[in-house]
Amino acid sequence: MSTTERQHEAPDTEILLRRVVDLVNAAPKMPLSSTVRLEKDELLDLLHEAIQRLPEELRQARWLLRERAERIVQRTELVREAQRLSRRIMEDAQEEARRLRHEAEDYCDQKLATFEIVLERTMKTVQAGREKLRITPLPAAQEGELGAPPVGDEESVGDVFFDQDIGG
Repeated sequence: MSTTERQHEAPDTEILLRRVVDLVNAAPKMPLSSTVRLEKDELLDLLHEAIQRLPEELRQARWLLRERAERIVQRTELVREAQRLSRRIMEDAQEEARRLRHEAEDYCDQKLATFEIVLERTMKTVQAGREKLRITPLPAAQEGELGAPPVGDEESVGDVFFDQDIGG
């Protein structure tokens, strides 16, 4: 017999539950006590029948709620796992960025050190050249030679010689 046929032939769940309430209310009290005397078998039969007559939709609704709760739990776990993964990716990326920054700083420092050495050598060469120019006297220029100052213009000789020292 199907559930639908059973529902049409017998009272529905609500009627059965109301009969249980009526039985409890109408149950005789024990003498000198507030305890009531119930027919256990009759009461259990009514409750079992009421459970069997619960609508199929109610069972389906319970199943649906249970399934939805499981999905929510699964989604929550997925979200937690995604958050853990994103934290790990961010930490890895930050570590990689730190490593690359240190490598770039080391590379720049090496290039600057090399440039510093070249500059120091150049400075020493310039200083040695200037020192040599200070120590070595200019040969006396003969009148009429190329680069010789005109006669009577002794001041211009000093200006030409020290002209290179103006900047330093």
